Amino acid sequence: MSAAVHPLLRARRRKAALRNLAFLSPWIIGFGVFFAYPLVSTVYFSFMHYNGVNPPTWSGTRNWTYVFRDYPFFWPALRNTLWLVLVTVTLRVVFGLGVGLLITRIRTGAGFFRTAFYLPYLAPPVAATMAFVFLLNPGTGPVNHVLGGLGIPAPGWFTDPHWSKPALTILALWGIGDLMVIFMAALLDVPREQYEAAELDGAGAWARFRWVTLPNISPIVTFAVVTGVIQTMQYYTQPLVAGKVASGIIGNSGQQFEPGYPDRSTLTLPQLVYERGFQRFDYGSACVVALVLFVLSMAFTALLMRRRNGFLTAHED
Repeated sequence: MSAAVHPLLRARRRKAALRNLAFLSPWIIGFGVFFAYPLVSTVYFSFMHYNGVNPPTWSGTRNWTYVFRDYPFFWPALRNTLWLVLVTVTLRVVFGLGVGLLITRIRTGAGFFRTAFYLPYLAPPVAATMAFVFLLNPGTGPVNHVLGGLGIPAPGWFTDPHWSKPALTILALWGIGDLMVIFMAALLDVPREQYEAAELDGAGAWARFRWVTLPNISPIVTFAVVTGVIQTMQYYTQPLVAGKVASGIIGNSGQQFEPGYPDRSTLTLPQLVYERGFQRFDYGSACVVALVLFVLSMAFTALLMRRRNGFLTAHED
């Protein structure tokens, strides 16, 4: 009897496994086609000499040596990308949370301010960047005219290597509408009775934010930081357009343009991937830069998730 039951149980388990596999198949196919295969191919081509026309040939670690030792644009692009991740993402999260807090506490006109802060996020990146470059133009831009009238030294913005990345950060803060909406939804979901209990205990505004608001919205803060890091690691359009417009190349398609104007200060790693892969047709070194981006993104994400778990454990204790 038991010998007949065992095959029946095995058949049922096999059917259950096949059923589960059928339900999981869309995810498995998507993961394999859009993540696993591109990642394996990128690793493979990083050790190959390949120009997209001739068959790839083995080159060993030559691409890696070239990118890390001989390619003059890699380290400036890496420093710029890390600067943007650390500064821009931090300021965007803090500014988005601050705007969300203010709007949730406004009694009248909240809809107007919510719309006014969200609309810039809908502006196309190219058009918004071009507008900012013209607004911050050192010679003709209205921003520097106002600063000059107030007696404040006017920066060079997108024409000054020391001010180009802060100018890009201001552009990123202008389009803060996405984070504002996310934080507003999280803030409105915080239980009111927790605020009332904290007020009865004599907690001030900062204590209520520290011990009530922040623990409740910490998953949303982590989400905003992780997605911000991933988006900034892919930061391509705004610095490229800003460099072209500021250098005067935007309307002159016949001129050669090296990304990163001024003085490589707006150069980012995604620009190097495009430049090496689709302009120089050096897919091996482009794959190396892409893998560096992938490793950095995974490292930042793992660090942030670990910090978040420690943060939540500390609050639970």
